Amino acid sequence: MAILSIQSHVAYGHVGNSAAVFPLQRLGNEVWPVHTVHFSNHTGYETVRGTVLGADLVRDTVRGIGERGVLGRCDALLSGYLGDAGIGHAVVEAADAVKAANPDAIYCCDPVMGDHDATGGPGGLYVKPDIPDLMRDVVIPRSDLATPNQFELELLTGRPCSLMSQVVEAVDALRALGPRVVMVTSLRRCDADPQRIEVLARGPEGAWIISTPRIPLAHPPTGSGDAFAALFLGHYLRSRRVPEALEAAVNGLFTVFEATERAGGRELALIEAQDALAAPARRFRAESLPVPA
Repeated sequence: MAILSIQSHVAYGHVGNSAAVFPLQRLGNEVWPVHTVHFSNHTGYETVRGTVLGADLVRDTVRGIGERGVLGRCDALLSGYLGDAGIGHAVVEAADAVKAANPDAIYCCDPVMGDHDATGGPGGLYVKPDIPDLMRDVVIPRSDLATPNQFELELLTGRPCSLMSQVVEAVDALRALGPRVVMVTSLRRCDADPQRIEVLARGPEGAWIISTPRIPLAHPPTGSGDAFAALFLGHYLRSRRVPEALEAAVNGLFTVFEATERAGGRELALIEAQDALAAPARRFRAESLPVPA
C-alpha cells in the first residue's frame, strides 16, 4: 500500500508525520510524507525552532509526486493538523488529485483542532479561529474516514457528547456530512467508568466501542492522536473491517503508552514498542453497539 501523509513534522519527538509515518511503515506501507511545518520539536516545549511551510509548497510537492506518474497507485491520503486555511484547501486539492488518479483511494482526515483537558474538562481550541468552519464545511465532506476526538466531534457537530446516546447521534451527524467511517478517540462519558477511556468507531456495517484503563502519565505525550489515526488507517487498509482496525489500533497504542510510562519521558515510545504496532496482542476487545444501520 502507498499512503500520502500531509502533516506537520518535528526533528525531535513524535507528532504529525513524525508520529504517523513510522507506524504506517511498520505496517508494511510505503509512505510519501509531505510536511506542513518543519520544527525542532512540538510546541509544548519551552522553545521551538524551525519554520512553517506554506500551502504553495504543499501544492508544489504533491504536484511533483504527480509528475512521477505514481498517484494512481496511492491507496490513501492521511491529513492532520492544518496550520491555516490555505493548507486546508491544498489538502483537499491533493485528495481530489489522488482520487482522480485512483477512484478507490481513501481519504482519512484527522481533524486536529483542540481537546478537553487531561481530566475531561472544557479544554479548548489550538488552531486558528477559521479552521473549524473550514474543517466542517470543506474538508470533512471530502473524507472517507474521520478520526476526531470527543472535543472535535462536539465542535464539528454542535452536539454534546457526555452520554453514549449523544455520542452515537453526533457520530451519525458527522457521517451525514461525508465520511462513511468515523472513529472517536479520548471518550470520557458521564455514564462510564472515569478510570477508563474509550474509543468508538462507526461504519456502514455497525458501531463498536473499546475501553482501556487510563494510564496516569506524568507528561501526557503530544502526538498520540496522530499515531492513532495512522494506526487505524493502516489496519483498516489491511482488513477493510472497522472492528478489526479498531482493536488493532487501540491495543497497539496502549502498548506504546505502557512503554512511554516505563520510559518516563515526554515523547511516545514508538520505537521501543514498535512490534506492537504491527502485531498487537489482543488484550482489549471491541464490543458491538446496538445502532440502526
